[in-house]
Amino acid sequence: MKHSEHVRVITTLLERLDSGATDDAGGVMHNPTSVYTCPELAAIERSEFFRGRPQIVGMSDDLPEAGSFVTQNDLGIPLLLTRTGDGEFRAFVNSCRHRGAMVEATERGRKRRFTCPFHNWVYSEDGTLVGVPKPDHFGEMDRAELGLVELPAVERIGLLWVHPQPGGSIEPDALLGEDLAADLAGWDLGNSKWLGCDRYAAACNWKLALDTYGEAYHIRALHSQTLPDLFIPDLSCLDTFERGYRFAVCHTNFADVRDLPVEEWDLSQFGLAVYWLFPNVMLIVSSVIVFLVRAYPDLVDPTRHASQISFYVRPAAVQDGTDIDFLRMASQEFGQVIRDEDYAIASNAQRTLDSAGGGVSDFVFGRNEVALHHLHNTCRAALGQQLLPLHPTP
Repeated sequence: MKHSEHVRVITTLLERLDSGATDDAGGVMHNPTSVYTCPELAAIERSEFFRGRPQIVGMSDDLPEAGSFVTQNDLGIPLLLTRTGDGEFRAFVNSCRHRGAMVEATERGRKRRFTCPFHNWVYSEDGTLVGVPKPDHFGEMDRAELGLVELPAVERIGLLWVHPQPGGSIEPDALLGEDLAADLAGWDLGNSKWLGCDRYAAACNWKLALDTYGEAYHIRALHSQTLPDLFIPDLSCLDTFERGYRFAVCHTNFADVRDLPVEEWDLSQFGLAVYWLFPNVMLIVSSVIVFLVRAYPDLVDPTRHASQISFYVRPAAVQDGTDIDFLRMASQEFGQVIRDEDYAIASNAQRTLDSAGGGVSDFVFGRNEVALHHLHNTCRAALGQQLLPLHPTP
């Protein structure tokens, strides 16, 4: 965020704190529950949202140095992400060109050569086939044509993007849009340091999971035992972008920002900036930690998903010598609240949908749940579906 945005958002939040107001869409929206259960829609989403467009697969420090690698399998295509000797980010299908076995099974590490366990074919970090045992026995071949299948990859403002199709294209300027890219650039994500990651499998649709991040209305009830002294319930400020949003929530000490000169106002010091990045990413920025949440639909069952939650230390915390082990523990504990409360209640709701036999036909998004209005209508627009209407209320 630019400093002018920090000032505008904080000023808005202070006004709402004093008046008791919050985000207001001016009406409610009815969202059909079939978007969380329909197998046909789920198949279209997997094709259009996940297999057919560039995906955020991490942040720059997932590959901190030459020779770093990460493997992923969340998109239904095994990925091998590497950092080459010249610092370039590359992405490949993690599959040997000989007989298809994955050339790397480890989740992450540092390696300049990848050896297929089936027949010991060897590939370099740039995907080149550099070794074949007993080539005189195997027969003649053009090694230049048998490197790992490369995927389009882009590194931008600290985020790593991959198109899961070899013939796909990535247009860097169109990934986020100019306004959202500029807003994110202000957080210096590229210099944040990887802390660790967790994976949460949940019995709920991926969109039902994302819905839990977009409103402060649930804090008072759902998090009454775990976060009662951390956030102010019902106070938020939403800003939308073409395909995303920024949702600001406040710590209980938020009013203390008044004691600072405006030149020192920083939203992350007194709350969280929660971004939704279309289609499946939540990026949460705090004063010291960045949380990158990627929600992936189950490849078969629309009522299940898995969230990969990665934790990163922001540059200032690294420079201040903050206890990294403590930050790692605190990050995991916050992630566990998401798993044990937000995702658990979403799974609870999913069970009612699955058992209702069509009786629960729609959810009602309140006028204070504006982020949910935007998320679902953005998804509908991307699929060419009719937008959900707003029903004005007093």
